[in-house]
Amino acid sequence: LDIRVGRIVKAWKHPEADSLYVEEVDMAEESGPRTICSGLVNYVPEDELQGKLVAVLANLKPRNMKGVKSNGMLLAASDKAHENVELVIPPEGSVPGERIWFGSEDQKSSQAPAATPNQLQKKKLWEALQPKLTTGEDLVVYFEGQPMRTSAGVVTSRSLIGANVS
Repeated sequence: LDIRVGRIVKAWKHPEADSLYVEEVDMAEESGPRTICSGLVNYVPEDELQGKLVAVLANLKPRNMKGVKSNGMLLAASDKAHENVELVIPPEGSVPGERIWFGSEDQKSSQAPAATPNQLQKKKLWEALQPKLTTGEDLVVYFEGQPMRTSAGVVTSRSLIGANVS
């Protein structure tokens, strides 16, 4: 998985879909901010998105969502009933574009290279790995017991314990 830090530059309601936002997300790419659609309208107020640091699954194939091409997915935690959903939060000091990893600080360099969008889709890697992404009692996002982190610290949920992350 290629999960990266992003900062939402601008967010607005999708003109053709009541449950979707369209976000411009700065990931420090030469091509400029990415356009990403997310189904967060019923869970996160639009003004809370502006300027927010986010974790982005960056190596998905672009997808057309009601006429808007989405180039990634914002990661969010949700309770089992899917009634409470909140974005997972890279710590302050995280840098847009930085690759997020799992494990300790010294395990950063030993992370597997990111799969291409084709590999991710063909091998169904996201579908296989996503159920193992959860939040702990400490609100930290974990993959099989390894904390999700940036060089500034661990990635967390604001309030959801034992939540699935997708």
